[in-house]
Amino acid sequence: MSSSTTLAPGRLSRRSFLTRLGVGAVAASSGTLLGATGARAGTNAAAAPVIRTDRFSRMFRLPPFAEPTPRLHAALVELGKPGGLMDAKDTLGRGPVDLIVDLELSAGNRNHPTSTAGSTFFGQFVDHDLSFDLSSRLAHSTKPEETRNGRTAALDLDSLYGLGPIGSPHLYEPADSAKLRVESGGLFEDLPRNGAGGALLGDPRNDEHVILAGLHAAFLLFHNNAVEHVRANGAAEEDVFAATRRLTTWHYQWLVLNELLPGFVGRGPVADILAHGGRFYAPAPGEATIPVEFQGAAYRFGHSLVRPSYRVNLAGDGGKPFFGLIFDPGQEGKSDPDDLRGGARAPRRFVGWQTFFDFGDGHVKPNKRIDPMLSTPLFNLPMGAIASRDAPSSLAQRTLLRHLTWELPSGQRIAQAMGVPALAPADLAELSDLGQGLERSTPLFYYVLKEAEVVEDGLRLGPVGGRIVAEVLIGVLRSDPESYLSVEPSWRPTLVTPGRGRPTGQKRGGRSDFGMTDFLTFAGVDPASRGQ
Repeated sequence: MSSSTTLAPGRLSRRSFLTRLGVGAVAASSGTLLGATGARAGTNAAAAPVIRTDRFSRMFRLPPFAEPTPRLHAALVELGKPGGLMDAKDTLGRGPVDLIVDLELSAGNRNHPTSTAGSTFFGQFVDHDLSFDLSSRLAHSTKPEETRNGRTAALDLDSLYGLGPIGSPHLYEPADSAKLRVESGGLFEDLPRNGAGGALLGDPRNDEHVILAGLHAAFLLFHNNAVEHVRANGAAEEDVFAATRRLTTWHYQWLVLNELLPGFVGRGPVADILAHGGRFYAPAPGEATIPVEFQGAAYRFGHSLVRPSYRVNLAGDGGKPFFGLIFDPGQEGKSDPDDLRGGARAPRRFVGWQTFFDFGDGHVKPNKRIDPMLSTPLFNLPMGAIASRDAPSSLAQRTLLRHLTWELPSGQRIAQAMGVPALAPADLAELSDLGQGLERSTPLFYYVLKEAEVVEDGLRLGPVGGRIVAEVLIGVLRSDPESYLSVEPSWRPTLVTPGRGRPTGQKRGGRSDFGMTDFLTFAGVDPASRGQ
């Protein structure tokens, strides 16, 4: 049977079906927390200490970008302040609709010609699946190898599954423990919630805003529909959950490797790392950790992609589209706020995915290009969007101060270590007024954003940011003994909805033509499922 053919009831024996899914090798979601050794980072291996896989690590053994002083701290706060250099200065008073249709009101947020708005939030979902810093403090020097990562360093959806039906029973249906709990907000799906409205999740951060909560709910529904598929193909009941988790996880990993990552860094770097391996991050099997250069800086480029407002759905607001600022401080404490913050349930608070991914109906909206400008609402986050519930509330300040926490090297030093051209001080001249030489030794987060703007016109990450992001995402997949790259590298997605979405039998560039629209269609959250 072709790997691109959807499995049909009765066509495979139970043994061959389970062998195909790799059920026997499925590990519990907490398995990688038991490891005792860490990543081996290319030429840094000799100097790298042995670290636990439930801790963070370093990708480069380089000095910090600057010596920590009160003046440096003040300069970083100044750089990331509301109204500062990194603030796009969106005209929020005109409201969420005008911010979308009148680009002059959001001049710091240029449209991307090919990337769509949903990739921002799929990227955030991936981040929450890989890392959760549970203890470090902003601007307080902390050793990565002594800081616990609350997520497994694998694309294994532990943020969805928690510790499984036995370890996290509150995430699962009481009457059918193979299925994850999903509830309704009145019209469509919502996260399961307790009596106080708090979401019941493997990772609480996935209820930060409506769009991320909707994506998490779509994963819940994809899994539950896959349960029925697995049962229809003859799996014994005791094997159903493990088989379904594997099938769901492999489809997710496919999307990260074949859609999300190439969109962020380009197909060339992805192909190069797949063919030749990582030069700076190459963990041994089962030894992956998350480097702080990725967690604290490079992968946070996604902050630059967030728009000030979104059209969340086409007909949820009394039959009209629901538009909202991503965050609005004036909506604090409301049961059904007009912004898109999480932690609330109401009939209009669902996602119409035709805004975020291209279903061919003309409703999709573009993503923003990568540059050092962050949307203005991100400079005044609600406390519910800050996991540690502490100040400052500016996302830019928080990320810049994290460079002091991890003692991160400068973008220029990493470029030198990689053997790629570094940005010149003239490229970063706007930083010279801060008086700390940051135009010559630049915080990695800012450097990655500026590099993307200068080298790639904001269309994708540049050589430093792209290499860090691509090597880590590919490295954790290769290190995971349960990933499809490790178990069955030739595997292709199999789950589609007949008559809707693109058939996986179609090929494009040698790859199975399966994307986020197919994923959302199988989950049943696509426009056609909702009569839109």
